[in-house]
Amino acid sequence: MADRGVDMSALPKEVRDHLAELDLELSEGDITQKGYEKKRTKLLAPFFIPPPAEPPPQNHLPPPAPASSSTPGHAPSSSGHAPPSSSSSRYRERRSRRPHRSGGTRDERYRSDIHTEAVQAALAKHKEEKMALPMPTKRRSTYVPSPVETRTPPDSSSGSDDDGSLRRRSSAGPPPAPPSGLLLPPAPPGAASPQSPDCWINRSVQGSSTSSSASSTLSHGEGRPLPQGLPPPAQAPPPQAQPQYKPQYQPQYLPQYQYQPQYQHQTNSHTQTTAPHPPSQAGVVADMLAQTRLGLQENNGPPPEGSGGAPPTLTRGPRVDLTKAVVRGMSRVQSRSSMMETADGVPVNSRVSTKIQQLLNTLKRPKRPELSEFFTDDSEEIVEVPLPDPNTPKPEGRQIIPVKGEPLGVVSNWPPALQAALARWGSTQAKSPALTALDITGKPLYTLTYGKLWSRSVKLAYTLLNKLGPKNEQILKPGDRVALVYPNSDPGMFWVAFYGCLLAEVIPVPIEVPLSRKDAGSSQVGFLLGSCGVGLALTSEICLKGLPKTPTGEILSFKGWPRLKWVVTDSKYLTKPSKDWTPHVPTANTEPAYIEYKASKEGTVMGVAVSKVAMLTHCQALTQACNYCEGETMVNVLDFKKDIGLWHGVLTAVMNRIHTISVPYAVMKACPLSWVQRVHVNKARVALVKCRDLHWAMMAHRDQKDTSLASLRMLIVADGANPWSVSSCDAFLNVFQPNGLKAEVICPCATSPEAMTVAIRRPGVPGTPLPARAILSMGGLSHGVIRVNTEDKNSALTVQDVGHVMPGALMCIVKADGPPLLCKTDEIGEIVINSRAGGTMYYGLPGVTKNTFEVIPVNSSGAPIGEIPFVRSGLLGFVGPGSLIFVVGKNEGLLNVSGRRHNADDLVATALAVEPVKTVYRGRISVFSVTVFYDERIVIVAEQRPDASEEDSFQWMSRVLQAIDSIHQVGLYCLALVPANTLPKTPLGGIHVSDAKQFFLEGNLHPCNILMCPHTCVTNLPKPRQKQPVGVGPASIMVGNLVAGKRIAQASGRDLGMIEDQDLIRKHLYLSEALQWRAQTDPDHVLYVLLNAKGVAVCTATCLQLHKRAEKIAAALMEKGSINTGDNVVLLYPPGIDLIASFYGCLYAGCVPVNVRPPHPQNLGATLPTVRMIIDVSKAACILTTQNLTRILRSKEASASVNIKTWPTIIDTDDLPRRRLPQIYKPPTAEMIAYLDFSVSTTGMLTGVKISHVAVSALCRSIKLQCELYSSRQIAICLDPYCGLGFVLWCLASVYSGHQSILIPPFELETCLSLWLSTLSQYRIRDTFCSYSVMELCTKGLGTQTELLKARGVNLSCVRSCVVVAEERPRLVLTHSFSKLFKDLGLSPRAVSTAFGSRVNLAVCMQGTTGPDPSTVYVDLKSLRHDRVRLVERGAPQSLPLMESGKILPGVRVIIVNPETRGPLGDSHLGEIWINSPHNASGYFTIYGEESLQADHFNTKLSFGDPTTLWARTGYLGFVKRTELLDAAGDRHDALFVVGSLDETLELRGLRYHPTDMETSVSRAHRSIAESAVFTWTNLLVVVAELGGSEQDALDLVPLITNVVLEEHHLIVGVVVIVDPGVIPINSRGEKQRMHLRDSFLADQLDPIYVAYNM
Repeated sequence: MADRGVDMSALPKEVRDHLAELDLELSEGDITQKGYEKKRTKLLAPFFIPPPAEPPPQNHLPPPAPASSSTPGHAPSSSGHAPPSSSSSRYRERRSRRPHRSGGTRDERYRSDIHTEAVQAALAKHKEEKMALPMPTKRRSTYVPSPVETRTPPDSSSGSDDDGSLRRRSSAGPPPAPPSGLLLPPAPPGAASPQSPDCWINRSVQGSSTSSSASSTLSHGEGRPLPQGLPPPAQAPPPQAQPQYKPQYQPQYLPQYQYQPQYQHQTNSHTQTTAPHPPSQAGVVADMLAQTRLGLQENNGPPPEGSGGAPPTLTRGPRVDLTKAVVRGMSRVQSRSSMMETADGVPVNSRVSTKIQQLLNTLKRPKRPELSEFFTDDSEEIVEVPLPDPNTPKPEGRQIIPVKGEPLGVVSNWPPALQAALARWGSTQAKSPALTALDITGKPLYTLTYGKLWSRSVKLAYTLLNKLGPKNEQILKPGDRVALVYPNSDPGMFWVAFYGCLLAEVIPVPIEVPLSRKDAGSSQVGFLLGSCGVGLALTSEICLKGLPKTPTGEILSFKGWPRLKWVVTDSKYLTKPSKDWTPHVPTANTEPAYIEYKASKEGTVMGVAVSKVAMLTHCQALTQACNYCEGETMVNVLDFKKDIGLWHGVLTAVMNRIHTISVPYAVMKACPLSWVQRVHVNKARVALVKCRDLHWAMMAHRDQKDTSLASLRMLIVADGANPWSVSSCDAFLNVFQPNGLKAEVICPCATSPEAMTVAIRRPGVPGTPLPARAILSMGGLSHGVIRVNTEDKNSALTVQDVGHVMPGALMCIVKADGPPLLCKTDEIGEIVINSRAGGTMYYGLPGVTKNTFEVIPVNSSGAPIGEIPFVRSGLLGFVGPGSLIFVVGKNEGLLNVSGRRHNADDLVATALAVEPVKTVYRGRISVFSVTVFYDERIVIVAEQRPDASEEDSFQWMSRVLQAIDSIHQVGLYCLALVPANTLPKTPLGGIHVSDAKQFFLEGNLHPCNILMCPHTCVTNLPKPRQKQPVGVGPASIMVGNLVAGKRIAQASGRDLGMIEDQDLIRKHLYLSEALQWRAQTDPDHVLYVLLNAKGVAVCTATCLQLHKRAEKIAAALMEKGSINTGDNVVLLYPPGIDLIASFYGCLYAGCVPVNVRPPHPQNLGATLPTVRMIIDVSKAACILTTQNLTRILRSKEASASVNIKTWPTIIDTDDLPRRRLPQIYKPPTAEMIAYLDFSVSTTGMLTGVKISHVAVSALCRSIKLQCELYSSRQIAICLDPYCGLGFVLWCLASVYSGHQSILIPPFELETCLSLWLSTLSQYRIRDTFCSYSVMELCTKGLGTQTELLKARGVNLSCVRSCVVVAEERPRLVLTHSFSKLFKDLGLSPRAVSTAFGSRVNLAVCMQGTTGPDPSTVYVDLKSLRHDRVRLVERGAPQSLPLMESGKILPGVRVIIVNPETRGPLGDSHLGEIWINSPHNASGYFTIYGEESLQADHFNTKLSFGDPTTLWARTGYLGFVKRTELLDAAGDRHDALFVVGSLDETLELRGLRYHPTDMETSVSRAHRSIAESAVFTWTNLLVVVAELGGSEQDALDLVPLITNVVLEEHHLIVGVVVIVDPGVIPINSRGEKQRMHLRDSFLADQLDPIYVAYNM
């Protein structure tokens, strides 16, 4: 030591203060022993002459400093401490705060220097192969933990064991580590040698910050662009097969790539010349991580440029059709140079993609366990048991022989019952002290003598039996159960109550005092009281006052509790019995004496009944084993309501007239040395403690030099069966040996509520050798065998014996699970006991009792070893040499993972050995397992110190992963940190593990940091499916289909047929002629009525008015626009009649109308570029629009998004000339284009299709036949009129069929939600058409107002068909909810149906007026992923309900085709839907004519079967099923089921997934998930969830989302992104735009609340 030869008294006062402060820091655990010595040496260095230094040996060179070292000349101090000048004030502050031990100290119950060194060594191994885990991205505000003080009173401290844990008292966290950029100073003399694991590990922490800081930099600030010479990442998916087009004006949300053709061209050529051998993307990212040191930018700083500015508001904004810069059908020529800085349209410098790349690099590492390929990929997919590993250690010993305890001696004066002993001492030794209770300061409060105890117990017994009911009616009868509710600080009242109940022969059930309705496990205590039939509770007056009350003053009825009558047992309320009354004390029999509560692994609280004879025999056995003598003194620190505290401190003590000094938990917290002082003052012979109390005493030991423990003959360690207790016992002995403590007095014991005391080490004789230790291999233990650890010291477990089996008992070791098969001598099993001194049953639960209390062990041949029943103790262990018992864990702490067993306590010890001082609050760590995907997965939850930094926490979490992986060879599934003091507590401050697990599974844990590692620990996934190459000829496929008894999957609507009136058909060949004909024959017939938000008709159009207005518009086009025949004209109108008139105006003038949704005035930045893009792509010659929109197009705001100087001619149709059109244009052939239909797909693809005149009239005719539309009919339309079927119904169908259309613009519903429904009721509409967004709006907004609507007279019984127009799979849940909600308003459940259309054919199906109702089928999801359709029953597991998309329209033929081989499929296969119909679109609108694409999508042929018919490919997957229903012609009806878009499907693990199925699962996972979307990026599955609840729920969603996708879809989620509501983009049809979301995520524009990267 450095202070040898230093005169301490001569030191300056400042140095002495500093030394005193260091001593205090060491005592409180704020500094390690090494750090203490190092600092002490440094302080004393100037005051002594150092000996001459020796050169270090060659092999002890210090390791190289970390790469990111500081500049030379920088000499940081070794400590991060404040300068000495502030020391005395800090010292005073420390003193003043001492009673509140703050967090961060180690839980010393698990302290083991050997284990700590092992963990550090294991982590040092990882140092070389440092895992660059991407740190999660968190929005700063996500969860700011409030200060601990405001969370819970300081009293509820502590640990992860029942009674709280052992804390070093520290008030401030450790000094901050030096920044990673600084060199470590040379170690001073006396410090650790540079090779020691501590030294290595400290360096590895600091060295590792290069990778973690790089990753955290990427997580906080903008990334850097790649160096110029580097090409874009090579791994990115290839660009879309469709030709690409990059217009000059980009949508604003992608500002990174402005279109600069020359620059890009040069850059491309430059890149090609400078990088002939492009490195892989992984390499590039690794280089970036290695070379860049970026300044940290706070996450709440200004967003990176182009990140979309302010975060989205809570309400979802206007639905916008955002387009990618890709137009289907464009020539490839101009898109070649547009992909420079992006892999797939995403800027390379985005920090998100770098992180994902980092995650991919991490996941590329080989998984530790070999993947056992036991998952057969058949349709049943049942997980089999993994193949046994040939290297698994197996037990080799002989079968165990039962171990017998010494016989139970018979002593002449043993009482016939415990009450008799109390009666004897109460009368013969009345003055003898029975119990001393302490006050909060640790001073004696009162002493209860045996005389007082006896007389008060008799009074209570008399009162219970005679004085509780009115008129002295007897309420309690012998054998009734009574709850005892007494605080831990009042042992006297409890003793009186307990013995009073025994004397009254009622059965006491001691429970904890309930403090609030939210107590952890309080409802389970209710289950205990219910199962025991308790109706009465005894308590003290003070306790009763403290119970939570209702406003009226009654005691709160606690959740799950039966109704209780409360009785106060203070002496003043008890009645003295009459002279002739004496309590009945029968000889002990098998009736229950008392019930002790016990919580199972699942959290269920059950009552173990102990019979009178078992209670007495147990006291006798303990007396014999512990050699108790009459009149001894005992100090009890344990809970006197149960377990050892009750058995020794209350029962055996009275039997032997022992004086018990009870030290309450609250005293221990205020004065940890109080029990040692009591032993010293009272010369106690026996002390009952837990490891926690040993540890606390050691910590406070410096304050007391003169206490003596020489009087102790027995120090009983209650949790000595915990394998980690050995280090506490050794350390305590070390510290207190100078105080007279003898080694042989430490007596660990093993107990359980069912078997009571299983074994106890007998007090030794001075000088005898101490029992040996077992050093076992953790690997062997995980396989259930005992192997002495010799090679790998890192994964060794040292256990101490718990002595011999109890007198009069017989013990065996049997297999812990399955039948009670006797174990072999080198096998770990459950200890079972046969003894008269054990529990007899779980009261009121006969079923569970049989499996625990009536076990008959069997030998290897299966034959029982005898007649006598044994009791399962729940302890796992083995019998060592000399019949000593060793316990290695408990059944309830066992985690069975992939056939191996791990002990929760061992994992806690390992996690605590990873220096948690900076991170974990008071060592509070909980470990449990959850079952996910057919196996148990380990979850660790720890409380985080309030002052811990994100960086420290993440560092600690990643090191815990490594340590547990190295030492236990098991992967963690989830590691979560929650704010300090938020884990549910047991009554004595420990962690309530089953409640913590429940919170985790329900999403109520509210972590502040979380790390999921499913990739490393889920090793039982099905093998990825290998797709077979298609080498089978058409003939064999046909034969295969026929042999299997399948039909070719095809269906068709009825024939269009001939219309009798040839004249009508001629007139209707062109819509323009149809309108003229109607204007002549029926000029005043109203075709259109437009409603506003109040339901008032603001505009109507008769046939003649519409014709006249169209003529005026055509004249204006000719005059102002100088239009040529065939030119394209853009129509830019809000939904209304102007739009319809302009459409016919264009037809009259011979132009081609292009209908475009107008820009949203509040959101020009996002919506105007799409308008501009369509105008540019369609090469429009002019724009027809309103005055208002003309102003917007030319406004200053618009110029921010697009170039407003280059608009084509804009014609304002609000102000038209009065000129007449000289002649109306008539197309020469019907094949000419009538209009262009532009639409943005869900993948963000802008597609324009050409619709010919012949297709228009065929489609209108088809709809007319299907829906039976005539001039006398009225229909209501609440749809966007800009593309697809919505446009057809709004503008075309009425002119063709002559029916009246009531037009309701969907945006008006935002002002008046009930507009659509009240219109249906007011006009008695039979047929209505709407979109999913409208239906959703009504369901969510009006669901609760049906009564109000009814009162207003809304009646929907008139509605015969309500068709949802969509281009997607029917949303069954939504349509069902809508039908159910509005059933009360008369809506028929049969009315709601869906239509289906696509780009190539605007209307394929629509539920008409005739024909069968839409059918619903349930298909097997597992088969669907293999592109097979297997129907199952409703409610079958993994079943998916699908609704038919409406009846196929007349004239339409549908066939299901394999998209790869293009051959027809059988009806049990999923394939692409191909259409043949007269109203198919004519092709994509292109500039140069991309013939191959036209042929591929519009005029394609089957590869075999019927090679002549031309089909159009819809791009949707579906199947056809023949139903039992009959169609109009009397044939069986073929139903078409649409499953999803081919472009949107995700190919993962060789299977095909539909995003909507995963999103349904995700949305069900937690109540706070408002909406979700999934997409993939480089084979990683990314889930984005909108958080509808508070931000503290954000991290709860991560494990739940991971669990549900794994369970239901057998996929591991790679990234979970939690965002605000309204962030997921939704287009005007109510469909999610997942590709846009993906681009925004990768360009880091989502402003997410949290991004979790699953390992």
